[in-house]
Amino acid sequence: MNVNQLVENFLSWFVPNFFQFLIGMLILLIGWKLINRFANMLLRLMRKRNIEETLVVFLEAIVTVFLRALLILIVMGIVGLDTASLAALFASAGLAIGLAMQGSLSNFAGGVIILFLRPFKVGDYISDNTHRGTVEAIKIFYTQLVTVDNKVVYIPNGSLANGSITNYTQKPVRRLEFLFSISYQGDIAQAKAVIADVIAQHPETLKDPEPFIGVSEHAASSVNLVVWVWCETEKYWPVHYDIIEAVKLAFDANAIEIPYPQLDLHLKNHS
Repeated sequence: MNVNQLVENFLSWFVPNFFQFLIGMLILLIGWKLINRFANMLLRLMRKRNIEETLVVFLEAIVTVFLRALLILIVMGIVGLDTASLAALFASAGLAIGLAMQGSLSNFAGGVIILFLRPFKVGDYISDNTHRGTVEAIKIFYTQLVTVDNKVVYIPNGSLANGSITNYTQKPVRRLEFLFSISYQGDIAQAKAVIADVIAQHPETLKDPEPFIGVSEHAASSVNLVVWVWCETEKYWPVHYDIIEAVKLAFDANAIEIPYPQLDLHLKNHS
């Protein structure tokens, strides 16, 4: 088909459908502006309700694309184009693309699940039993973590949505657990009192829930004391290291022996 035939075919369609074409273009122009206004209104509404920013952007994009595609199909029907064959073509293309991108679609679905169910959010410290770090960004296909040594880890959302996740910072307070050892010659009551005093003097430990100190085990070379202390989640590691250091210094000051493995040898003289 040459250029002249293309022009003739276009004119043969355009002339009898001229008014429908004008109406269609007017509807397209007005509808496009209305969709943009609706998308902006949806953005403001979701942000006003403090919805996660990543979810806000994602939903706005999905709604906008869907409404624009629907508008184009409506306008094509008004101007007299065959929308049924075009819709079938889009469906076939979508199926082919879906089969070719099964892994990516799984990650996409995982991202949607994470954004809606919100098992974690940006700023949370999480672990998926393989990687551990602070959530820096939640994308549609992957989640970005920053480890404690400042490495960036990209985890597919599909694995996060279908696996177990530990969120260390979702609750406002956390419990610290310590194990301190004293010798069998040591005074258990004195050791417990010294530990309790260390906990009470630390400014970041909580009185409620109440700390717990108890004998957990009669080990081979020591009596082990388990200690449970609560603090604000963001203070977890500073309190953890402070208590360990303070208990050691307090044990030294009160002559409480911290034992180490010992082996008694008994020699017999057979001469």
